[in-house]
Amino acid sequence: MKPRLVFVHGIGGPRDAATELDAWLRALADGARAAGHSRRVLDLVQGWAADARFAYYGDLFRTSGAQGATDDPGADEETQLVGEWLLEAVDERLAEPGTDEEGRMLRHARAQLVPEGASQGLGEVGRHVLNAANTLLSLPGLRTFGGWAGAGLMVLQLRQVARYLRRAEPDEEGLTLDARIRRRLEEALDPTGPTIVVAHSLGTVVSLETLHTYRGGVPLLVTLGSPMGMRTVVQPRVRPQPLQVPGTVDRWLNFWDRDDFIAGRPRLEKFVRPNDRSVLPVSRRVDSDGVWVHPAAKYLAQPSVAGPVVEAIEAATIA
Repeated sequence: MKPRLVFVHGIGGPRDAATELDAWLRALADGARAAGHSRRVLDLVQGWAADARFAYYGDLFRTSGAQGATDDPGADEETQLVGEWLLEAVDERLAEPGTDEEGRMLRHARAQLVPEGASQGLGEVGRHVLNAANTLLSLPGLRTFGGWAGAGLMVLQLRQVARYLRRAEPDEEGLTLDARIRRRLEEALDPTGPTIVVAHSLGTVVSLETLHTYRGGVPLLVTLGSPMGMRTVVQPRVRPQPLQVPGTVDRWLNFWDRDDFIAGRPRLEKFVRPNDRSVLPVSRRVDSDGVWVHPAAKYLAQPSVAGPVVEAIEAATIA
């Protein structure tokens, strides 16, 4: 029996799951080739190596509150959380800006997020966040990530993380948005056999929380560009607390790029506790080409990412 390979996406607009699955597999195949696994490239792309699934939940964000309507009671709170996230990300980047011009722009964005003497009411916070987002979009490449054509769209999509962590918006069954998202991932997993999980961005939070209640075997969990290191907004809101490696995970590799503005503090092993088999996350830095490195395909095409995934698939097939 082939092992299952499950991809879990992050924030962004609507997408076609079949198209995304093909794109992620092709990026993984490029990385596998670079890692010396050329003989498995066709197997990956054609789906012969693993039963590949794309756990899609993006359509769930099109429900109540998805468009940032003024009557959404959570909109202001979510925007405030986005502002705290951007402030932490800016401070992290200011510690080592790439250029003098980048440092100047980051300092300007920071001043917009916490203007001296300005009102900090929720309405004013929203305006400050939008102003800072507009400044950050001037950073090389940031506008191209996720099709961010403007500050409003950038904040709206970053709010998806806040919406998930707010754990509100119950449906007719009483299931909150975060629970409905985790159910989508649960449906993609295979409790009867080994499942390799590759998660990106918000999907890393979704995967961690889902795997804590999952009873199937996970020989490898790979997280890419995870925001879990964001200590003010994300880290304290992830469940269960304290953060711990799920018991079914045999190995956890966490990859981050220094130029990934979304990831924040990347070394998860510094604050995630081991499971009862002493498994800890192992964080590894990658350096991608291009001006914006957060997209999943950028990570998957890295040989250091694709190599362990292919090897885990081969080991699970043999077992």
